[in-house]
Amino acid sequence: MGFSRTAKIVVSVLSATLATVVIVVGICIVNFVRKRKGRNELPQKRSSGRKEEYEEETEDLYSFPGGENLTIPDILEAPGEVLWKSSYGTLYKATIERLNLVVLLRFLRPTCTGRLKEILPAIQMLGFVRQPNLVPLQAFYAGPRGEKLIVYPFVSHGNLAQFIRDGNGESHNWAVIYRIALGIVKGLDHLHCGLRFSIIHGNLKSKNILLDEIHEPYVSDFGLHHLLNSSADQEMVDVSAAQGYKAPELMKMNEASKESDIYSLGVILLELITGKGPIDRNASPNPDLYLPNSMRNAILEHRISDVFHPNILINRSYDQNPITEERLLMFFQLAMACCSPSPALRPDIKQVLRKLEEIGQ
Repeated sequence: MGFSRTAKIVVSVLSATLATVVIVVGICIVNFVRKRKGRNELPQKRSSGRKEEYEEETEDLYSFPGGENLTIPDILEAPGEVLWKSSYGTLYKATIERLNLVVLLRFLRPTCTGRLKEILPAIQMLGFVRQPNLVPLQAFYAGPRGEKLIVYPFVSHGNLAQFIRDGNGESHNWAVIYRIALGIVKGLDHLHCGLRFSIIHGNLKSKNILLDEIHEPYVSDFGLHHLLNSSADQEMVDVSAAQGYKAPELMKMNEASKESDIYSLGVILLELITGKGPIDRNASPNPDLYLPNSMRNAILEHRISDVFHPNILINRSYDQNPITEERLLMFFQLAMACCSPSPALRPDIKQVLRKLEEIGQ
């Protein structure tokens, strides 16, 4: 009897203890599973949206040759002056005070740019393009709200459009005209033929040709369309058309080609030799609105005096290759060939360079 009663007590105690252990172990397992589940869910939370948002909100600075010493505070705190605005961004002249350095900052509106992970390969490609007549990309800043800033070196004497419009004596000097034309062509030749992969400029115009104090040209904004979304691309095409630089066949920016770049180059060459703008809004009849058309009509109507600015011959340079009407006509013919309505009839950039060098001999 005593043993049986004692056994029952022991069994009861063991049962209670076992039940307690089971409960405690169960609670621990539940808590462990909950914590593990919580840790696993945190980075995966709304993975289709949140993860992409996080990548877009990463702040970073990508530096390229010439921009190695720049920091994020340098760029964000630089006092700047607005030079001009476009539909996709704003260009500033800014001073990096710590380095006593003047730069060009191009702010790209977040609504106009592609996602960072999509445009990063293009940024890395453009960041290492170097040639004496190209404005190099020195740094690229990506901000936490999708803002993007491109850093270029500052070129001191404005752009080609301003130079031609101002009409000072230098803009009618053949030596200066030729130097500018040759530099632009060499820069475009490097983009089209001097790299492992060709780069289409996509938005070549006189406003995107910068000049230094000796009128050496620097082609800027090449390949910028690779960083923009489709709607901003289309706005760029529309602006190019309104300004008189769009090739007739170009409907969308993703259709831009070497041939469409050559057309825009031809318009710039005509601007240089005629001293006229790419578009005349007061022109009548309407076909004369665009510079290539007005020049074709001038030839058909034997208005040779409209083919080049008369002061070019008056301001003859006294070097070993003085300007002649023959040289000017060769230059004009080259520009018109670049502006052919048919892409197949336009010379490629190597042919343009060879012909231009021949004219300068």
